[in-house]
Amino acid sequence: MSMMNLIPGIQSTGSALDAYRQQLEIVAQNIANAQTTRTESGGPYQRQQISFESYLHDTGTGIRISEIAPDTRPGPMVRQPDHPHANAEGMVQMTNVNVALEMVDMITASRAYEANLSVAKTSRDLAQKALEIGR
Repeated sequence: MSMMNLIPGIQSTGSALDAYRQQLEIVAQNIANAQTTRTESGGPYQRQQISFESYLHDTGTGIRISEIAPDTRPGPMVRQPDHPHANAEGMVQMTNVNVALEMVDMITASRAYEANLSVAKTSRDLAQKALEIGR
């Protein structure tokens, strides 16, 4: 019998840990590009958004990222005539990243990650106790 079968729900918790880790990476990428006014495609950086979905697997349900897509809302136009990306009127198209909202997303994802990590540790401890009793 594998350890995965001894710890119920560990596959679900593992999938949640992976999904929230990816969300934290996307949030960090958004924050890092909050002032990027030019990307390889030519325009300002577009905030990346994550969509989650639940799915069924052999031992229950899990969570995963169903889509990572750009937020297509435009960022603000800011008057900065000396900026290298300013148009003829001196306006610069800024990114649509709101650092305050990204920080809220980061705190939420971090807490969800920590909660799932706690579930995994508790499940492991319970499985170890069960093995000790069975000896």
